[in-house]
Amino acid sequence: MSAATTPSSRPTVTEREARQVAEAAREQDWRKPSFAKELFLGRFRLDLIHPHPLPADDDVQRGEEFLAKLRDFCETKIDGSVIERDARIPDQVITGLKELGAFGMKIDTKYGGLGLTQVYYNKALALVGSANPAIGALLSAHQSIGVPQPLKMFGTQEQKDTFLPRCARTDISAFLLTEPDVGSDPARLATTAVPDGDEYVLDGVKLWTTNGVVADLLVVMARVPKSEGHKGGITAFVVEAASDGVTVENRNAFMGLRGLENGVTRFHRVRVPAANRIGPEGAGLKIALTTLNTGRLSLPAMCVGAGKWCLKIAREWSAVREQWGKPVALHEAVGSKISFIAATTFALEAVLDLSSQMADEDRNDIRIEAALAKLYGSEMACLMADELVQIRGGRGFETAASLEARGERAVPAEQILRDLRINRIFEGSTEIMHLLIAREAVDAHLSVAGDLIDPDKTLADKAKAGAQAGAFYARWLPKLVAGPGQLPRSYADFHPSGHPDLAAHLRYVERAARKLARSTFYAMSRWQGRMETKQGFLGRIVDIGAELFAMSAACVRAEHLRATEDHGREAYQLADAFCRQSRIRVEELFGRLWTNTDDLDHKVVKGVLGGAYEWLEQGIVDPSGDGPWIADATPGASQRENVHRPIP
Repeated sequence: MSAATTPSSRPTVTEREARQVAEAAREQDWRKPSFAKELFLGRFRLDLIHPHPLPADDDVQRGEEFLAKLRDFCETKIDGSVIERDARIPDQVITGLKELGAFGMKIDTKYGGLGLTQVYYNKALALVGSANPAIGALLSAHQSIGVPQPLKMFGTQEQKDTFLPRCARTDISAFLLTEPDVGSDPARLATTAVPDGDEYVLDGVKLWTTNGVVADLLVVMARVPKSEGHKGGITAFVVEAASDGVTVENRNAFMGLRGLENGVTRFHRVRVPAANRIGPEGAGLKIALTTLNTGRLSLPAMCVGAGKWCLKIAREWSAVREQWGKPVALHEAVGSKISFIAATTFALEAVLDLSSQMADEDRNDIRIEAALAKLYGSEMACLMADELVQIRGGRGFETAASLEARGERAVPAEQILRDLRINRIFEGSTEIMHLLIAREAVDAHLSVAGDLIDPDKTLADKAKAGAQAGAFYARWLPKLVAGPGQLPRSYADFHPSGHPDLAAHLRYVERAARKLARSTFYAMSRWQGRMETKQGFLGRIVDIGAELFAMSAACVRAEHLRATEDHGREAYQLADAFCRQSRIRVEELFGRLWTNTDDLDHKVVKGVLGGAYEWLEQGIVDPSGDGPWIADATPGASQRENVHRPIP
């Protein structure tokens, strides 16, 4: 069958097959130590993160020089209110960022980029994202998941020489994986790339293509059919956005990030040179997931920037707004919110800087740390923004334009809440992140005992797995009984004279890590093969791990600042406040591991889906429009105008 007539149909896969595809795409080995992995196993390896790793002096100098230029650009060339009003980043702003080198921050200098470290790349995203989050998303999608990162890790030298100089200065890139009916289940990917000589012929539709409306280069994930000489499977390609048959059919609009150039892109018989394939056939998902290991750090970077802005506005507003004879900040109900914002911002920056520096050093495996940073940062930033709106009261709900029109300071508090909301969905929703991190957290258990709970394994396989598991748990379980967290003088370096006692918090982390590991083991023993269905339990396990990681990072950062800078006392106070707040959340999560409504919720859901409660929906009108829940994505020529808008 020729490439021109090969149909593109969505694969039909079972739940088990979908899981197998996802499992095959993840990194299987742990070649380097991981602080977070050890934490989930009940081993508090403080030595992996303390003393706090530091960047090289020349990296600091290069990074600070660029940040100074970027700050000047943000203050003089970017007007966030214009972007919010027009729902578009002005072309001259994007052109200016190109000239500044902002599109090449992570690209090596030999390809015309700036060669910034992950630490300074994140600082730059936090800065530019505070000017307008849509600009942060533009730069992040281009460099963290667009063409530069996968080529850096998996591209050939010829591909790097061809595309990286363009990405560093002139071209914008986008990443295309999601389809109208495919989100976090890539086994059902329908876009195809059919081999035809020295080319592939691409057909399909991609949804939510961030940067896709203005992109010059696309990273596209497509399914290559298995055939003679072709292994097939989901494969990554670099595609020229101006190629014949590429149509941007719609520029999508959202509740936030109004300047986001996100669209729907259709491919119809698009010819892509085989030389543009990234890695071998079938490696697309592995490339995507590996790219995201560090790429995910861009989202918490912008969450940190948002936290800093929320703190600034909360401080300034709460000092001048008076109620009942004193500033509202001095009322306990408001003050607790300000304390939460300050302490959480400190902890998020600690998590981000620690994870980023470890990424730069490539000394540790940070796949779990980066995922935790994304998960925790996106959740906590939304909470901080919501608290800021509450602190501002009616003015928090009012738009900046309206405030300005009636003569008050144009504070876009409601906008930051809308803009941040997508981070709980971007690059893996919170629910998917829970499952992804949980899979990595129990990897050691599955590697020795997985065959015991696999229904497809033979009795011989199960017997072998039983022997392996017995040996592993005989060594591991006794170590979960006692540890340094029970010794009153452990981690004494974190209790210098005249400062809060952070050592007590680290002892708590050590004890909690062992309790977390025991809880996981008990759950695996109880539910065995059904463990993967206990998503509520797994989510709480991951959330506990995220809190423990954040507490550890906050303490390590506070001690680092005490030893090297002028804000040691204040840093210790913030770390102490954060750890005390975090410990309350951890204890609640531990309680909810076993005391919850998960089973009852499942019964209610079945009743909802079965129509048992339709009577509860009476008495309203539904303002929704007509049309299908999921748009038709049948392959074929586009019937719509191409709204692709490349930036000159």
